[in-house]
Amino acid sequence: MAIVFSRRKLTAWCIAAFAGFAAVASAQAQNLDGPLTLVVGYAPGGSTDRMARLIAERLSPKLGVAVTVENRPGEGGRLAAKQIKRATAAENILMLGNPAVMLIAPLVIKDAGYDPDKDFVPVSQVSSYDFALAVGNKLQLDRAMFLVGRLWAHPEEAVFGVPATGSLPHFFGLMVGDALSVQPQIKGYGGSAPLSADLSGGSLPIAIDTLDSLYAQHVAGKIRILAVSGKKRASFAPSVPTFREAGMKIDADGWNTFFAPSSMPQPKVQLLATKIREVMQDPGLQKAADALYITPVVSTAAETAQMLKAYRQQWEPVVRRSGFAP
Repeated sequence: MAIVFSRRKLTAWCIAAFAGFAAVASAQAQNLDGPLTLVVGYAPGGSTDRMARLIAERLSPKLGVAVTVENRPGEGGRLAAKQIKRATAAENILMLGNPAVMLIAPLVIKDAGYDPDKDFVPVSQVSSYDFALAVGNKLQLDRAMFLVGRLWAHPEEAVFGVPATGSLPHFFGLMVGDALSVQPQIKGYGGSAPLSADLSGGSLPIAIDTLDSLYAQHVAGKIRILAVSGKKRASFAPSVPTFREAGMKIDADGWNTFFAPSSMPQPKVQLLATKIREVMQDPGLQKAADALYITPVVSTAAETAQMLKAYRQQWEPVVRRSGFAP
């Protein structure tokens, strides 16, 4: 016997079915289908690694799945980027990247092995960090204006030590040189540790590095940080003025941002962006990050994309004008 539905009953059934499908889709959108891996392209112990681990332990309960941090060091972080770009749509994986990997390397290396715009999707910025201008005690300077006067009188002394050539501090050093109307010689080191050792030991008079890398020695009195690059003073270093406060019209920062491979479905990207933003609003995480000299950032996916666009407009001309090639 044929079953005949009235138009009213058929409409009601369709509405109910659609509501059921929407509920299932909504439930799926609030959960991942498996564990999540946060990849860091550096060895354990650095600021990027520490930030990833702070987030992982708080993100897991929000997603209802295990969240682990995996270190894939090599090629200054580029190895991880080249591996992650090949991830399939089914993989739950994010990379915590920085400007060295996602901006500078593709500009100065002929074939970096990945395209930041085509191979990745920005998910959420989670931290920012300042750069610092520091001097050794041998110079006996406690204000940036005194250093400026000295370099104007003796421009040959404008030798800036940086943790590595081609690093963000390298290019920020060139920005500082432009602001001071001097042409600095950039002296690259094999990392922040040897740079700090030479600075505190007296064989290097001037250094530019990230604030978190120099601050402990500043507190110990082994070096003096004269200025920081943020638009405002760092919360953990309130006594150190900004470059603008010191009379130099310059500000800049670095960042750590989560990127998804471009193969990841957009609903999953949005879910991760939302949950990471919730984690970054946690006062406990913010306090823990502050203790590590890291400035946490709360950002949406759209805000992160806009930040990256503005960041490239600021830094790309500096990098290209330098003519640097590894």
